[in-house]
Amino acid sequence: MVESGRKLTFAAHAALILGVAAMVLPVWLAFVASTHPGTDFLTGRIGFLPGPGLIANYKEALFTGSSVSGFPPVGPMLWNSFVMAMAIAIGKIAISLLSAFAICYFRFPFRVTAFWLIFITLMLPVEVRILPTFEVVANLGMLNSYSGLAIPLIASATATFLFRQVFMTIPDELTEAARIDGAGPLRFFWSILMPLSRTNIAALFVILFIYGWNQYLWPLLVTTDQSYYTIVMGIQRLAAAAAEADPVWHLVMTTTILAMLPPVAVVIAMQRLFVKGLVETEK
Repeated sequence: MVESGRKLTFAAHAALILGVAAMVLPVWLAFVASTHPGTDFLTGRIGFLPGPGLIANYKEALFTGSSVSGFPPVGPMLWNSFVMAMAIAIGKIAISLLSAFAICYFRFPFRVTAFWLIFITLMLPVEVRILPTFEVVANLGMLNSYSGLAIPLIASATATFLFRQVFMTIPDELTEAARIDGAGPLRFFWSILMPLSRTNIAALFVILFIYGWNQYLWPLLVTTDQSYYTIVMGIQRLAAAAAEADPVWHLVMTTTILAMLPPVAVVIAMQRLFVKGLVETEK
């Protein structure tokens, strides 16, 4: 019995190590490739160890780019993606908090119907309604702008549903106590509901930030000005340019590594709140 338990533990540890290796190895190879000169890609001399061009490659990718191959600097793309991701995450959370608050704590006609109408929009993601959404954005003059990148993506039925479920776990006695103390709706929302929802907000922020950061199709449609390119669509354009021009694949790999850093930083910085927000069931 003990022997079979040891074998099972060993198999579990081996599977864990293999899984981690399968996830980390491609990232490591991309990082190693980002530290070698572009000519090494043509000669096949890239191994498993970093090369001598770490600082030079990252400096070139971030600030100067490659004028010979039309490779633009990555710094503005990172900033555009950051602004879009932050606007989407904060906008979704703010709208969803207010809509869930209204549905849970206010009595108005067709309240339940309004919630289910919001919930049904899950069947209409941006990819389904992309043409009419693009037409509206174009008619409002929001092409090549941060508002055009973020505003069409900030409505979220999923977040509304999540906060509605969170608010439904708040005891009625707490609501009555706040009313007896003379707290109005906004005071109750800001001083009681917001602190109790802190971990859920943090968990949702991480998910929505990564969602906004990874957007590709919508920025590709609404931006024709290079100054508004996001990092994800920039990688695709840079890879296409690298296939037709000088060997700049080292810069493409550098851009890929740089594109990973902000989401990873957000996950690491909010890890505890993220996990707590996902598993917390009682207030």
